[in-house]
Amino acid sequence: MSSIPWVEIVQDNAARYTELVAGIDPSLMDVPAFFEEDDGLPWIGRFVDFVLDTIEGQVGFVKFQSAYFEACGLSGLTALSLGMKRAKAAGIGVILDAKRGDIGATATAYARAYLTPASEGGSGDFEADCLTVNPLMGPDTLEPFVATAKRYAKGLFVLCRTSNPGAGWLQDKMTGNRLISDHVADLIGGFAGDQEGLNPIGAVIGATVPHEGRRLRMLLPRSIILAPGLGAQGGDAGSMHALRGAQQGDLLVPVSRGLTRVEDRGISAAAYRDLLLERITAFKAAIAH
Repeated sequence: MSSIPWVEIVQDNAARYTELVAGIDPSLMDVPAFFEEDDGLPWIGRFVDFVLDTIEGQVGFVKFQSAYFEACGLSGLTALSLGMKRAKAAGIGVILDAKRGDIGATATAYARAYLTPASEGGSGDFEADCLTVNPLMGPDTLEPFVATAKRYAKGLFVLCRTSNPGAGWLQDKMTGNRLISDHVADLIGGFAGDQEGLNPIGAVIGATVPHEGRRLRMLLPRSIILAPGLGAQGGDAGSMHALRGAQQGDLLVPVSRGLTRVEDRGISAAAYRDLLLERITAFKAAIAH
């Protein structure tokens, strides 16, 4: 298992493989039918292995969306655990997209589950390099995650201005003459303290909202931004420039359904592998420009 600090993983892998993050959101109806062939192993585990086989050496980051794995029960959780361990062993930075957030005691348990090494009291089954978290319940609910992330050199992505259509209902509301998303950005930036270089406590800011993203980037000059929305959600690759800062690795761009989803479920394994590689190349080029 990797013990390399998250910031170091980000800088090294972004320089080597670009900022693209391969999202793994396993939904059976969105993937080729050949994964359903019964060889004694659950389809979800075979899908994860296939994707990791294909992206290794091509992409420096992977984001596992925990909900899809949880929806498959024990076989899904097993596939998630094995996939995370395999990706980390291959040097791929692992983001667990679980969006956890709760009162302090529960947040502490979540932080132990997802950010604490087995050698330090965690289970080790779902240890990620970085975790997405929800700040809705207030700063005190983030503090256990931040403390654990700093203790073990992990990363966090705090929801700040998300890419979904309804995000503005709350995140674009004014309070104290400022937008709620601005208040969240201030909170994220404050966790950095006097630390120099990239802040491992980063922000989720959608690629679908470039104007908001430009403003929030100014408030978060040293934060790593995770910018979902490219691909299936219709985000424009050109808008990524609004989210870039001045440091290597300060922007990561996840693509999930846009990478792995197929219209023709009858596609062969060889053709699907070629399709994934073609899409990876195209997304890398789009992000670079």
